[in-house]
Amino acid sequence: MAAHKVRRLRKGAATTAAAALAVAALSASQAPGATGAPDTLQASTGMNAPAPEASADSDATGNATGNSPYYTDLPPLDSPAPSPSAVIGTPVSRGEGEAGIPATVLDAYKKAEAELRATKPGCNLPWQLLAAIGKVESGQARGGNVTADGTTIGRIIGPQLDGNGFALIKDTDHGVYDGNSSYDQAIGPMQFIPSTWAWAGRDGNGDGKADPNNVYDAALAAGHYLCRAGWDLSQDGDLRSAILSYNNSSDYLALVLNWVDYYRKGTHSVPDGSGGVPAHRSDDGLPRTSTPVGPHPAGSKPAKPANPGKPTKPANPPKGTPSPDPTTPGSPSPEPTPPTGKPTPSDTVDHLVSPDLDGTQLTATAGDPFDRRIGARAVTKGGGSVAKIRVRFTITGDTDATFTGGEKVATIATDTKGVALAPELRAGEKTGTFKITSTVVGHSVKGVDYTATVTARPADKLVRTDATALTATPGGEFAGQVKVKATYRGAPAAKVGATATLVKSADSTAANIAGPYFKDANGLPVRTLTGLTTDADGMLTLPKLYADLFSGTYLLRVTTPGGGSVTVELKVAVATTASASPSPSPSASS
Repeated sequence: MAAHKVRRLRKGAATTAAAALAVAALSASQAPGATGAPDTLQASTGMNAPAPEASADSDATGNATGNSPYYTDLPPLDSPAPSPSAVIGTPVSRGEGEAGIPATVLDAYKKAEAELRATKPGCNLPWQLLAAIGKVESGQARGGNVTADGTTIGRIIGPQLDGNGFALIKDTDHGVYDGNSSYDQAIGPMQFIPSTWAWAGRDGNGDGKADPNNVYDAALAAGHYLCRAGWDLSQDGDLRSAILSYNNSSDYLALVLNWVDYYRKGTHSVPDGSGGVPAHRSDDGLPRTSTPVGPHPAGSKPAKPANPGKPTKPANPPKGTPSPDPTTPGSPSPEPTPPTGKPTPSDTVDHLVSPDLDGTQLTATAGDPFDRRIGARAVTKGGGSVAKIRVRFTITGDTDATFTGGEKVATIATDTKGVALAPELRAGEKTGTFKITSTVVGHSVKGVDYTATVTARPADKLVRTDATALTATPGGEFAGQVKVKATYRGAPAAKVGATATLVKSADSTAANIAGPYFKDANGLPVRTLTGLTTDADGMLTLPKLYADLFSGTYLLRVTTPGGGSVTVELKVAVATTASASPSPSPSASS
């Protein structure tokens, strides 16, 4: 096995079966009985690990990279497992084929894992999976050639996807990300195609923008992509599905699993820019008519094809083109490019209609699921249904509502009746109205839009929890604070918004212009407070109240959406003191 450093899996240069067997054999010799990635995973990464079978409603498996080429270098054989007391992050002895992970890149992977643990705990994303994909896709950002904020020094761009040995994906970003206005190219350290980055991009370093060339942004986006379908990556089957969704190749699956296992046995950080760069790629032996993976000066443009718009069709074109959208389990990725002159099912669609007789208006209370799922039916000019086409549902507008899994975009295949149902839609905390649009992926036809309204959480009853009288002297402050409890249908009403107003009278809703007041952030008097929220038990404690120089009896009213209301009496009066007793009259002298 001395030649393991130069062995590689080559698409087009070796059969899938032979390559998978090589990886399976290497796995078996590398880590007998090792912990980390289970042995069952290693043993099944060869011929028994093809891409997942398509469901009845799908015909291919989507991916993030457009099936772009990737580095095929395998982990070194001489990677001893650490002692039982060792923990991940502890430096261990490595072969010369792997010196560690560049510090900034490693930090990006671990930060992405931490965020996904908080936002999608059921996914159980390990940072080692991000590291394995980063190794295979870009050699850990070309050996950690990044700035302090994680941005690559020079862009990392894959070959143009012009159908010449690769999938055919015509330009979707007008060359904004990849510099190519004819065809798409995978971009950045995690090699997203532009159409995928358009919805999957995330801001991982807090600078207010999502940049595919920043390793923090790219790692977080990759994490969300791998977690998007409700997968639990601690389960073998879900882990496989997630990896294959990134690049639909059993060779790729086997290779990534080997690197996951390798990194799970322990790794260490090395200075940025000092990491090793892999030497072998999955497209070795194919003609290079396009830009190879590697750094490019910012703003440079990749080479254009010799015949733009007229790609050469490969002898054995890839099965399917990549999915530019998050794919719900059971939904398809884009249809394979058909023979010339043969229309795809999508070509026969004239427009989308709502399959729901209840109309296109939806409502939900903040934090709750909407009352029904939305959908779209694909129909021809004659009104016939069109099955097995992809419908993209997109949430638009100022809202924090999301589909199941926290995504704002979902792509679903139509069933035999031509109907695609979007995942469950859940309201966020932000009230108001927004839209969900539905379109046919890759075709400009009339879609169907839904209008959704999020209403505030209600409370139908408010009561004061303390009966102590609230009094103050002119110019002073009230000794106690107003405390109320909100309930809805007898149960505590949590996270309910409330408004507190010093009203003019019992019959008025207008704020008073004199008497007690609250203070704003600048210490100025205010007599109406909004944005108050009850806690998990429905309790609300109002800020301190102050009295001006006017004595009298005043009213404070607290209200909530849903009809809850309570009025509290406030008294401002001059303090009374006992008068001194008169001195006795002197006794009359006799």
